[in-house]
Amino acid sequence: MSDNNDNKPKQGQINIELDEKIAEGIYSNLAIINHSVSEFVVDFVRIMPGTPKSKVKSRIILTPQHAKRLLKALGENVNRFEKVHGEIKDYEQPPIPLNFGPTGQA
Repeated sequence: MSDNNDNKPKQGQINIELDEKIAEGIYSNLAIINHSVSEFVVDFVRIMPGTPKSKVKSRIILTPQHAKRLLKALGENVNRFEKVHGEIKDYEQPPIPLNFGPTGQA
């Protein structure tokens, strides 16, 4: 019988678990980024048409080093995406609050 257990991570690897609730993800169409000397705070918000108030759906707090690594990794992934699918159009962002059009009145 072998002592080889395939469930154990090999030396130098990280075992990461993703549960079903987190795997569903959270849709966000606005990110607000703030920083202090010791951390970056990224708040992900979902703004919907006709909704006067929006809530932060998720907050990620990063060290400055991790923020820089995230910037680099995201840039590399955007470049790979654009090589396959073409340039992502960067539309001018309207000022907050966003106006999604007329709100219905009876």
